Amino acid sequence: LLLAQKSGLDIEQVVETLKHGAAGSWQMENRATTMAQDKFDFGFAIDWMRKDLGFCLEEAERVGLELPLTKMVDEQYAGLQREGLGRMDTSVLIKAVAKNQ
Repeated sequence: LLLAQKSGLDIEQVVETLKHGAAGSWQMENRATTMAQDKFDFGFAIDWMRKDLGFCLEEAERVGLELPLTKMVDEQYAGLQREGLGRMDTSVLIKAVAKNQ
């Protein structure tokens, strides 16, 4: 979505095209437009996601499994929490990705 946005593409048209293929998902259909509109004050909060990711990472450590991508996402969410965005929907992650560009 960030690539489409930076390329000047119509986000709704991109979503309509992608949702019918392998890239289609609940997140794509329900959050793409609000992400493009910079609206994140609803939905599943980062605070709750970090709690769940914490359980996942603890269990992975307990069984000796490394989950580097899960850890990276958790770290991105932690950064957003530090910025005061913990109550925002998890789709606000796009801001962290955009900031790192």
